[in-house]
Amino acid sequence: MALSDADVQKQIKHMMAFIEQEANEKAEEVEAKAEEEFNIEKGRLVQTQRVKIMEYYEKKEKQIEQQKKIRMSNLMNQARLKVLKTRDDMVTDLLNEARKRLADIAKDPAKYSMLLEGLVLQGFYQQLEPKVIIRCRKEDVALVEGAVQKNIPIYKETVKRNIEVSIDKDNFLSPDVSGGVEVYNANGKIKVSNTLESRLELLAQQMMPEIRVELFGANQNRKFMD
Repeated sequence: MALSDADVQKQIKHMMAFIEQEANEKAEEVEAKAEEEFNIEKGRLVQTQRVKIMEYYEKKEKQIEQQKKIRMSNLMNQARLKVLKTRDDMVTDLLNEARKRLADIAKDPAKYSMLLEGLVLQGFYQQLEPKVIIRCRKEDVALVEGAVQKNIPIYKETVKRNIEVSIDKDNFLSPDVSGGVEVYNANGKIKVSNTLESRLELLAQQMMPEIRVELFGANQNRKFMD
């Protein structure tokens, strides 16, 4: 039995509706899958960028922390250098004050005479030469002559040898020297400086650790005193 035109149109419409429904379902399936893949990729990209941002700021934080440590270290070193310079300035001022007071020593003839005797005799012992030349201040010639005469017998008795001493009256110590003597061997090539200034410098070097302890207290980080 042949189908009528109406039946044919009805079946065509039914088939078109079925095809359209399947197309829509397929489109929805593709769209859902695409949305899922999009969300997965978006999540991956977001996570990747989040990690990059976290790594970037972590690196920046470490750089800032390192810069802070370097700055703190520089500031501490600068402060330490300032403290050391201030201490050195204090020691220098102390020694300068001591140098200024050296001139007062020669103002007491009795004490200065005894001091000269010790400095002259020490010069003899340090030279251990048969002939020595002494240089002193012009105003100290008489005191030095007395010290020489007193110390020659002491020296001879101690070292069991003679000594010939002359005082250089053509070349005196500089006016800047506060006192004391310089003792030379016969040819003038070996000098023992026993001026008040040289003795102060030697004493300052030997006693510098004690001076610093008195001024600034003991250094807790110092293991050895020599």
